[in-house]
Amino acid sequence: MNAARLHDKQKLVSYWEQKIVQHGEQMDGEEERRRSSALASLRQQWLVRLDQRNQHQQSFFEERTKRARKAQQSLWKLDSP
Repeated sequence: MNAARLHDKQKLVSYWEQKIVQHGEQMDGEEERRRSSALASLRQQWLVRLDQRNQHQQSFFEERTKRARKAQQSLWKLDSP
C-alpha cells in the first residue's frame, strides 16, 4: 500500500512539473508574440501621419493668414487718398 502512495505521489509531482513547464513555454511564446507584434509599428506610423497632418494644417493656416493680411493691406491702400 505504501508503494502505491509513492507511485501516486510521483505521478502527481510529474503532472504538476509538466504543467509548470507548459505554462513557462506559453509565457515565452506570448512574450515573443508581443515583441513581434505590428502594434508598435502601427503606433509609430500613426504618430508620423499625425505629425504630418499637424504640420500641413499649421502651414495652411499660416498661408491663409498671410494672404488675408496682404488683402487687408491692399484694401487699406485703395481706401487711402
